Amino acid sequence: MMTKITAIIPTLNEEIHIAEAIKSVSFADEIIVIDSFSTDKTLEIAATYDVKIIKREFDDFSSQKNYAISQASNPWIYILDADERVTPQVEKEILEAVQNPQDFVGFYVRRSFYFAGKNINYGGCQRDKVVRLFLKEHCKYKGFVHETIVANGKLGFFKHKIEHYSYRNFDHYISKMNHYGELRGKEYFEKGKKVNLYQILIKPPARFVIHYFIRLGFLDGFPGFAFAKAQAYGVYVRYIKLWLLNRGVK
Repeated sequence: MMTKITAIIPTLNEEIHIAEAIKSVSFADEIIVIDSFSTDKTLEIAATYDVKIIKREFDDFSSQKNYAISQASNPWIYILDADERVTPQVEKEILEAVQNPQDFVGFYVRRSFYFAGKNINYGGCQRDKVVRLFLKEHCKYKGFVHETIVANGKLGFFKHKIEHYSYRNFDHYISKMNHYGELRGKEYFEKGKKVNLYQILIKPPARFVIHYFIRLGFLDGFPGFAFAKAQAYGVYVRYIKLWLLNRGVK
C-alpha cells in the first residue's frame, strides 16, 4: 500500500512564488496552503490548483505550522516554504523515504540558498539544513522564529538539495530581518530576558564577522557582504525590540 503525503505551504503575500511552490510538490496526495490573510493575489492563484486553503491569523511560525499539520489527512508531512522548490532528485528521495523509512521519523534536507538571484555558497549557507519530511505523530514544531522540529525518534538525511529563493532583493531581505527580529525579541521578552550593552554593541558586528570572515562569506563577493550585513542587522533588531518591550513599548 502506498503511504500518503500531505504537503503544507505557509503563505503571506507570496503571489510571486505560490504557483511554482505548488507545482514543486505536485507529487503529494494532499496540498494545504495555510495563509495569514494575504492582501495580494496569493490565494487567487492558489485557488486555481487542487489545494486545500486554510486562513489563520499569524501568531508565530510554530503555531501556524502545527495547526496546519493537525488539519492534514495523511501520516507523512512535507513542509514547503513558498520560496522553496523541491527538485526532481529530492522528490525521488521523498517518495522512496515514505515507502521505506528505515526507522526514521523524519528527514533533513539541505538547501541551495539564492540571494537576489545569486547562489550563495558560503557565509554559513553551506551548513543550511532543515527537517522537511516527517511523520506527524512523532514530530512537532517549537520556537517563535527559525522554528525547529522536536522529533520523537531518529532523523535521516537526504543526499540532494532543494532550492531556496528566500530573498528577492536587499529591501525584501531587510523586511524579513525586521519581522524575524521582532518575533525573536518577543520570544526573549516572554522568557524574561533583559538587554545589556554587549548585546547591542558587540553581538551585531560579531555576527557580521562570523558570517563574512569565519564562514567565508567574502568568497561570494558583494552578495556575501550584503548577506552578512543583513544577518548582523537582524541581531540588532531583536535586541532593540526586546529593549522596547521591557520599557512597555509595543
